[in-house]
Amino acid sequence: MTASTPDATTRFTSRVDDYVRWRPSYPAAVVALIAEQTGIRPPACVVDIGSGTGISSALFLDAGYEVFGVEPNDAMRSAAEAQFAGQTRFHSLSGTAEATSLPSASVDLVIAAQAFHWFDIPKTRTEFQRILRPPGWAALIWNSRRLDGTPFLRGYEQLLLDHGTDYAKVRHENIDEAGLQSFFGGPCQTHRLENVQRLDRAGLLGRLRSTSYAPGPDHPGYPALAAAAEQLFDATAQAGEVVLEYDVRVYLGCLSRSFPEPGPKD
Repeated sequence: MTASTPDATTRFTSRVDDYVRWRPSYPAAVVALIAEQTGIRPPACVVDIGSGTGISSALFLDAGYEVFGVEPNDAMRSAAEAQFAGQTRFHSLSGTAEATSLPSASVDLVIAAQAFHWFDIPKTRTEFQRILRPPGWAALIWNSRRLDGTPFLRGYEQLLLDHGTDYAKVRHENIDEAGLQSFFGGPCQTHRLENVQRLDRAGLLGRLRSTSYAPGPDHPGYPALAAAAEQLFDATAQAGEVVLEYDVRVYLGCLSRSFPEPGPKD
């Protein structure tokens, strides 16, 4: 997350418990894919930017990498530190994408999972180029929720549109091809995997509470959100659960090219 967005480093503070319990992980195949494409294998050093509660860090730790988790939110960082207590290959840092505090040319791979849309792209690219060893591999990873395909998926999207606070403004799909190309300095590799998350009634409510753009329990809009979620569950659940489906998007490239000069101003 970046300090340039006023509430980007604090908006998840009250949601940490739900984030830990109800946010989906990523397929282990993500790590295998990155290793295959980059040749970067354990025990190489990976930096997880916007590492949050450690969901993406856990994948690389499980695969044998050394991981530095860089996270500006104290509550989320503390949750990761508690999870990985005693794990000698995990190192927790208070920092942002634009100012990691890591030494120059000290890491082999930078990843950002579910976080890049919070970053200041030019400053982040400069910082990543500084801390990376050549050739400067970076991977941007998202669980991109499918918006259609089942009655539940359509209903969940409508739920957020109807009851979300700033959903349309901050959703990660707002990062476009131009933003990706400016970060990578040109075209990058694009890979897609699949992921699913199965939720019971309590899980659906917890998943909603874990998002920064849905009203939390202390918000006046929460009762309406919760009621609508209960109705959606009753209407679409099968065998006591609903299923969120994701396209896991992985954008992969080297940051060896210089950042493009800005175009002429109007």
